[in-house]
Amino acid sequence: MTRPDVAPDTRPAGQDTPLYVYGVIRGDAQVPPGLAGLGDQPVTVVARNGCGAVVSALPAGRALGERADLLAHQRVLAALVDAGLAVLPFRFGAAMTDRNAVAEELLAANADRFADALDQVDGRLELRLKGTYVQDTVLREVMTGDPQVAELSQRLRQAPADAADALYYDRVRLGELIAQALQRRREHDARVLLERLAPAARRVAPKTPARDEDVVDAAFLIDRDRRGDFEQAVDALGAEHADRIRLRLIGPLPPYDFVPGG
Repeated sequence: MTRPDVAPDTRPAGQDTPLYVYGVIRGDAQVPPGLAGLGDQPVTVVARNGCGAVVSALPAGRALGERADLLAHQRVLAALVDAGLAVLPFRFGAAMTDRNAVAEELLAANADRFADALDQVDGRLELRLKGTYVQDTVLREVMTGDPQVAELSQRLRQAPADAADALYYDRVRLGELIAQALQRRREHDARVLLERLAPAARRVAPKTPARDEDVVDAAFLIDRDRRGDFEQAVDALGAEHADRIRLRLIGPLPPYDFVPGG
């Protein structure tokens, strides 16, 4: 008779087979049928104490790190999200020695923490919003709207050509003033966007924009049944700011930004 807290032994891999771990779900949850992971190995669940580790056999004879491995990792997690499962995604590269290690060292040792985290993401999904400036429009706003920038820019344009060397430090100063003005504008615009969208989300995780032209980069934890409302709010905000900011919504995604260690 199968113990209720341990997955049925229907796996193709042996008990001592090293396993790759994609993440953790509810112990009684079912992964989509036919789901394949790294090396096209079947994906199964090792269950213990109400939680289940989503695993497949580790590819033999080589190290992890091929592009196909990363794509398989992402594909498995995306399939779990698309199936509506509460999932705690692991970062790429998690592997354990065998099923017993997964059951005892991973699941039994972290059962309470995993259960609490699953409660936080159950019935929810992550969407990521990225916003990028229309550079010509925003630069024009800075050049005309900031008095210091406007005054120094006009003075440099009116300077005679033979004074270029003498005005070197003024040009450096102009660049600094433009950068500072853009940063203030970016912080203001990001705050406005996030404040408008935050009420439609359970939680918000702002990120530091990677590029100067990026206005906002933030992850939102959304109730699945309110996804449409959130997407409509983003569309309305995008239309409102279309002349100066391009908004792009990515997802649904595994909730990396809303789980411990995510």
